[in-house]
Amino acid sequence: MRKVRDYDAELTALRDKAKAIKARKVEQLGALVVATGADALDLEVIAGMLRHGVVEAQVDSVKESWRADGAMFLKSRGRKGNGPAGGDGTGAG
Repeated sequence: MRKVRDYDAELTALRDKAKAIKARKVEQLGALVVATGADALDLEVIAGMLRHGVVEAQVDSVKESWRADGAMFLKSRGRKGNGPAGGDGTGAG
């Protein structure tokens, strides 16, 4: 006889997991802003930089250059596995 699945409990667990992942992502983004010193900038400046960066990142050579620079920055901070800046260094995500 098959075990009855509790779909409500499974959905609740998935929602909780998604909420925790989103909270961790926001926390890591905040830590990255502080680690890079961008927290000293006005919110409008940061928003403008990000908007321009998204457009410029469409060029593969620019994106790869930024990826290399970011990897060097994170490595220089001695980041290990669960460092505050987050990510796994693959650039996927």
